[in-house]
Amino acid sequence: MEMFWQIVVAVFIVLLSALAILKVYLDSIKGKCTSSTDLSGKVAIVTGANTGIGYFTALDFARRNARVILACRDLVKGQEAVEKIRGQTGNTDNVVIKLDLSLMKSVREFAEQINKQEARLDILVNNAGMAGLPLTKTDEGFEVMYATNHFGHFLLTNLLLGLLKKSQPSRIVNVSSMAHRWSKGIDFDNLKAEKSYSITDTYFSSKLANILFTRELARKLEGTGVQMTLCAVHPGLVQTQLLRHLPLHLKVLEVIITYFWKLHSAASDCRGGGSDLNILLSE
Repeated sequence: MEMFWQIVVAVFIVLLSALAILKVYLDSIKGKCTSSTDLSGKVAIVTGANTGIGYFTALDFARRNARVILACRDLVKGQEAVEKIRGQTGNTDNVVIKLDLSLMKSVREFAEQINKQEARLDILVNNAGMAGLPLTKTDEGFEVMYATNHFGHFLLTNLLLGLLKKSQPSRIVNVSSMAHRWSKGIDFDNLKAEKSYSITDTYFSSKLANILFTRELARKLEGTGVQMTLCAVHPGLVQTQLLRHLPLHLKVLEVIITYFWKLHSAASDCRGGGSDLNILLSE
């Protein structure tokens, strides 16, 4: 019996040591932004800015004196975010405008409003996204997750491209994910889930589409004289509400990931914005 408890204690010590080493490693790779860039006179749009990475990105822009447009599906939550940002920064030049990226009609209406009311657009952050959503289709026939993660941002970017060019040097950042590496590729005959649907494959494919879109747009602009920086970024290990739609049988995945989020000391979403902000603010 004494030998048994010695083994238990030894295993426990090894596990604690391994977790401590893992924590040190994760802390060492956390994204942190140390830029002092001032954004006075600049206009920025951040999609999905009422929570998570989007919120803290918008907050940081406001602290740097930018005019910030929070593009949100839920106007109530969006306005709450606006009030919090105003209270924390003293910058009142930030507003929320409705944008449901799963509906192309909503994307067109949003872009039309921006093109009419804004004289410039310096930064576009395509941040909004979702994961783990059971098969759901919009009235327009699109599968909601792919539409939100890619199609909506693809259309939005193209509809605002003229204003971004007019405001050059400008910048577009598409928030993707390292999960694109697990994609089996893009099935162009199944973009609306016409044939089949997989929660994981759809998410992985949509993140791959973000990267391919970024690279192709950069290729098309190369040599045109347009001063525009295009980036796709993996935001790192960040605790957000991205996994809130996971079905019950996959909730164990959320528990595991949440544990590592906390181990990573990323319970505060503001740390997760570091990777995005470094890309957005670097010269």
